[in-house]
Amino acid sequence: MLYTDVLVIGSGISGLSYALKIAQKSPEARITILTKADDEESNTKYAQGGVAVVTNFIQDSFDKHIEDTLRAGDGLCNREVVEIVVKEGPERIKEIVEWGTIFDKDDKQTYDLGREGGHTVNRVVHFKDITGAEIERALLEAINKYKNIQLLNYHYVIDLITEHHIPNEPFNKYNQNCFGAYVLDLKKQRIIKMSSKITLMATGGCGHVYKNTTNPLIATGDGIGLAHRAKAKISHMQYIQFHPTAFYSRRSGQLSLISEAVRGFGAKLRTASGEKFMHKYDEREELASRDIVARAIDSEMKLRGDDYVCLDCRHLDHEKFLEHFPNIYQKCKEEGFDMFKDLIPVVPACHYLCGGIDVDIYGQSTIENMFAVGECSNTGLHGANRLASNSLLEALVFAHRSAMKTTEKLNSDNFQYNKIDKIPEWDQKGMEVSKEMAILNYLRKDLQILMSDLVGIVRSNRRLEMAKQKEEEIYKAVKELYHLSILSPQLSELRNLVSVAWLIINQSLEQKRNNGAFYNKDLN
Repeated sequence: MLYTDVLVIGSGISGLSYALKIAQKSPEARITILTKADDEESNTKYAQGGVAVVTNFIQDSFDKHIEDTLRAGDGLCNREVVEIVVKEGPERIKEIVEWGTIFDKDDKQTYDLGREGGHTVNRVVHFKDITGAEIERALLEAINKYKNIQLLNYHYVIDLITEHHIPNEPFNKYNQNCFGAYVLDLKKQRIIKMSSKITLMATGGCGHVYKNTTNPLIATGDGIGLAHRAKAKISHMQYIQFHPTAFYSRRSGQLSLISEAVRGFGAKLRTASGEKFMHKYDEREELASRDIVARAIDSEMKLRGDDYVCLDCRHLDHEKFLEHFPNIYQKCKEEGFDMFKDLIPVVPACHYLCGGIDVDIYGQSTIENMFAVGECSNTGLHGANRLASNSLLEALVFAHRSAMKTTEKLNSDNFQYNKIDKIPEWDQKGMEVSKEMAILNYLRKDLQILMSDLVGIVRSNRRLEMAKQKEEEIYKAVKELYHLSILSPQLSELRNLVSVAWLIINQSLEQKRNNGAFYNKDLN
């Protein structure tokens, strides 16, 4: 067994900033960060637009940001949480700047603020069109300065350790403790017990439960799958935000994101034949919230039988556009499209999960000593639909609050050491190394297709019932493979994706009205 004081699962903005805070407050604490890929790969890295935060108190205000967030969340936001995130945001931005993050400034050396859908004023701080990558760079450099932080690449978490893993221990799903995790060391191909006093889930999203997503390959809902098996409370999974403008490709998998900030800059949406259409759906047109724009695009594609719509940037100032979006422009060029000459084909793609592991205002889940921060958590900030660029701000604020509560817990020294010693080794005796990767790939693709076709932007009761039946068939096949095979990352990811799909489908069936990112055509 390996011992650590704090176990951080995930190396994006949530996990890294949380670890930094604890290292600063508790220099004697041992902090271990696990990531299943290399340390730079995370959802944070692919965040283009920036961080929504009030910095200009002349044109903007906390009240304006709060109201924009509540409006986007369509009545389901927790107002207390919204106020916490918005009002604590400026201080958290100041901290990551002190850690080395660079944001674009104008000629007057004030932040060059962008604007995205759902915002009534310009308030998004950014670095070109690679804000997430810049934040990730700065945080990793800061992490390397602390000797009490260990970052382990290529370590995949198989299961959280709670009472149900301990022989003869009474099991009560309403009174669970987390004691760490079983971890697969991918390089040494062995499963180890990792004991911790506090565990943080910072695993990001679940985009690859769908066929097309803007998320990186690592976004397979691992944190939610782990928490679901550990009996944590998980909610609002029916609220999947589809980004309106991902670059259209015939290939499944991660699609290139064309930031909402491009529409904030003035780009217009057109049908494949070149006609404008957003005026038919919302008076804000291209600057309506993401759920409205995504459904409008979906509607136009279905009405016309087209595979995509187009984004028109041809009328924009070329020099200023390249200054703001050099990487998006280059990516389109690599795909054979000049944004200044051509209409750019775009489609909605799974982008962001608005629900997740339920947490309180300090990031504490319903499992004792387990916190969750970032996209895998349900804080109540987003409600039924996320306001653009609020996610990185939420991650910073809740990482800070979780770190402060963690430090308080570490100082209290109230941990059940007698139970930790009872945790058994992971047993894979008698199991075989699966040689059937074709089966795993088939089941994963089958799951993604059913979710995309039956549980997508527009749902119906019949589609959801069909999805429930098909998901049950896939679940049974995966369960059989799990009991026969030595665990691999591919099999573990599939287990987690199946759990995520089950939660989305069942919570969609329970939903009785349309709001935010959720739309069932059988509901009025």
